[in-house]
Order: sequence, then C-alpha cells, then structure tokens
Amino acid sequence: MKTIKLALALAALGIAPVLAHEHHAHGSFSAGEPGDPRKLARTIEIAMSEMSYEPSNITVKRGEQIRFVLRNVGKEDHEFLLATPKENLAHAEVMKKHPHMEHDDPNGVRLAPNKTAEILWKFTKAGTFEFSCLIPDHRDYGMIGHVTAK
Repeated sequence: MKTIKLALALAALGIAPVLAHEHHAHGSFSAGEPGDPRKLARTIEIAMSEMSYEPSNITVKRGEQIRFVLRNVGKEDHEFLLATPKENLAHAEVMKKHPHMEHDDPNGVRLAPNKTAEILWKFTKAGTFEFSCLIPDHRDYGMIGHVTAK
C-alpha cells in the first residue's frame, strides 16, 4: 500500500518514470542491491540525531556488503534513505506534500526516537551515494551523509 501511495504521488509530480528508471531499474537500486543475510557483512553503526548522522562519511569497497545499524538518538523521527543525491532531492519534494509517508523499500527506514533498525546493503556499483533524512526540512538543515564505493 505504501509503495502504491508513493507511485501515485510521484506520478502526480511527473517524476515517476525518472525514479523508476534510475532507482529500480532491473530490480536493483542506484547504490547497489539489498544484501544477502546468509553472507558476511561489515557492520557500520550510524547514530541519527537532530539534523546529523554520525558518522556522516563512509567508504566501502565495490561489492562489499554492509549491515547498517541505525539508531535514532534524537528527540524526533528521522530517516535513512540511501540513493543518489538526484533521487533523494526528487523524493524530498514528494515528502513535502506527504510528510507522514513511510518507506518500505530495502534502502530506507524511518525511525521514532530511541528506536533501532538495520539495513543490509551490497554496494555493487562504484560511485558516491548519499543517505539523507527526507522528513520535510531535515535534509535542508544538513541531515545528509555520504557513502563512497570504490
């Protein structure tokens, strides 16, 4: 249901074809693909607080699988959405119109204060990607981090 709402919202903005092509082309995502829980992964813990991530810059090897352990240590909801800056900017515009939208994609999660979640991700592509909080105004206030896959 959440995915349908997002698709409708993107279609209304006229950006669904762009995101569908870049974000989910052939079952993968711009930054790689969901990880395999049966394979070893390096764990990176990220603390989300008021308008920041710690750490905010991460380097991985192309092909490496990462288990992101995300902890909201702040006083309000925060998100972690891994994509390209272009995709996150487009998605942020949709979030301004639908601020309570929740994500059910394997590359993103929304967390209430004092909650923890995990995302298992394999970086199959080289490049610089970002993770950001797309709750209205959070990204604008600097809640952005970067992953460089070499």
